[in-house]
Amino acid sequence: MTSINIKRWLTKPFIFFTIMLILKGCLAWWVIFDNALPWKSLLTEIPFAWALFCIIERFASKRKLGYYMTVNLLVTAIFFTAIMYFKYYGVIVTYHAAEQVNQVTAVRNSVFSLMDPYYLLIFVDVVVLGYFFLLTRNGRNFKKEQINTGRGSNKRSFSLLFAASLALCLFNVLPNKASMNEIKKAEEMGILNYEAYTIFAPEKIDLVKASDITQEAIDKAKGITEPASPKYQGAAKGKNLIILQMESLQNFLIGLKVDGQEITPNLNAVMKDSLYFRNFYQMVGQGNTSDAEFVVNTSFYIPPRGAATQMYVDKVLPSLPRLLEENGYQTATFHVNDVEFWNRGELYSSLGWQKYYDHQYFGDEDAFFFGASDEVLYKKTTAKLKEMSESGKPFYAQVISMSAHHPFTIPDKYYKMKLPERYEGTFVGDYVRAQNYADYAFGQFVQELKDAGLWDNSVIMIYGDHMGLPIYSLDNDDKELMTEIYGHDYGYANMTNIPLMIHGVTGAQPQTLDQVGGEVDIFPTAANLLGVSTGNHLLFGQDILNQPYNLLPERYYLPSGSFISSSGLLIPGNSFEDNTQYPIATSSKQPAATEDEYNRALRLLQLSDSYVSQLPEKKSE
Repeated sequence: MTSINIKRWLTKPFIFFTIMLILKGCLAWWVIFDNALPWKSLLTEIPFAWALFCIIERFASKRKLGYYMTVNLLVTAIFFTAIMYFKYYGVIVTYHAAEQVNQVTAVRNSVFSLMDPYYLLIFVDVVVLGYFFLLTRNGRNFKKEQINTGRGSNKRSFSLLFAASLALCLFNVLPNKASMNEIKKAEEMGILNYEAYTIFAPEKIDLVKASDITQEAIDKAKGITEPASPKYQGAAKGKNLIILQMESLQNFLIGLKVDGQEITPNLNAVMKDSLYFRNFYQMVGQGNTSDAEFVVNTSFYIPPRGAATQMYVDKVLPSLPRLLEENGYQTATFHVNDVEFWNRGELYSSLGWQKYYDHQYFGDEDAFFFGASDEVLYKKTTAKLKEMSESGKPFYAQVISMSAHHPFTIPDKYYKMKLPERYEGTFVGDYVRAQNYADYAFGQFVQELKDAGLWDNSVIMIYGDHMGLPIYSLDNDDKELMTEIYGHDYGYANMTNIPLMIHGVTGAQPQTLDQVGGEVDIFPTAANLLGVSTGNHLLFGQDILNQPYNLLPERYYLPSGSFISSSGLLIPGNSFEDNTQYPIATSSKQPAATEDEYNRALRLLQLSDSYVSQLPEKKSE
């Protein structure tokens, strides 16, 4: 294109940049909204852009092109951020994500590992125009020119177009405000309208009075009744408690063989000698691993937005570490990363851990991803646990593994298996190999605990913190591999399904159990096994060894209003009426989740939000 043609187009920047944003909007919609019709972006995204363009045309008499380029760059950044955030988290980014910018920067390699090269096409016009104006004489001369707004009739025309564009924006936003499903809401409103809506929409929680939040009210919402004589009560009384949280461990890995190779032979061996829950589910939010630590140790749900480590750490949190300390236990948590990552230092203070061991203790030996390898984690943790056991008091230790972290590209020297050719170079293949190494390190941990005399004197709870293979991060090759593994399409219930194993329960026969459970249930289950009363604690989880039914409200990785129960997984659309249901992970039965469960799940979230928000501040402790 000659400089004369470029100049002719750029003297009509309204047309030029409208075309650019149409193309960018279609790209964003193509990536984010499954089976979305790109033409719908014309009805939702362009009115927002036109409203901004009309303001420029109406009020800018000089440097008009500069304002257009600024708006173009801003909208481009929003679309690109929305694409990348969705590929990593599976949700629509909002301005709240700025609160986690340091954490997101720390996992930038994970985020950008999901980027297809064609996403960068969204920046082509920015680069071309930047080159033209900064590095060519015609461009520099053109920048010096003034672009007048034109005659008054043009101003009036742009004023009318602004009013019409604003009306279209409101038409897209107002009817969809009440939609429960954030992705559906963004699709109906348009990405740009949704971003503006989240900025200006009031955030309000209808608080339930603290006096009305009782264990009876929680149990009623959950639809359960506590048994008079719980099974396994005190079956591990006096034993140490070790809770091992394994990074990105999904349930399908347990027992999985790929071309005859066991992926997790050590976990499989422990599973056969444990109580194994195969219908267990993640309950984390934006904080991922740190949210799992919060949920497991409090039996509360994650906050409505943001990570628990940022939204709830100003509180004195009733917790499993506090409860066990009151009952004579030593408590410590072990994590190879720096304690300030995800604000864990404040979280650990709020939870009442007596001690924590982080990067300063584990060092950089054998380090990759966020710190020392799992082998170093387990070796140094065992040494500290043996030291704690010599005091004569039982201990509660939570151990956080990290080596199988997204994007799962572990160094070659940690390979413990050879992948079949069809797995090489795939996201699923990298995940399987990383988890195979994590299992290898876990096997060493088991042996080290046995050698230290701790294995038989401890009840050990092992679970995955969150998913490793989000549906929205998989390409076609990955999806084919997951279909091969499962024997059916990989779905949301499979994605959120993590394992739970409980080893060392005296008198319990090893078995596979089908009760539905979630991370919120670990606290009350552990307390029952240890014979510790939870009478002064409100628990939103339940002892899954004694309850055949469960109701698990989900947030963040599933849209608001989603829940998992013994009846199945339900994801609402704009409301309950247009919901989609899926069988729980190990069931092929047609799900039959009810509106009553939906309403009770929302009630549980309201009770949890209300209770935590009214807890005393740390300074009053």
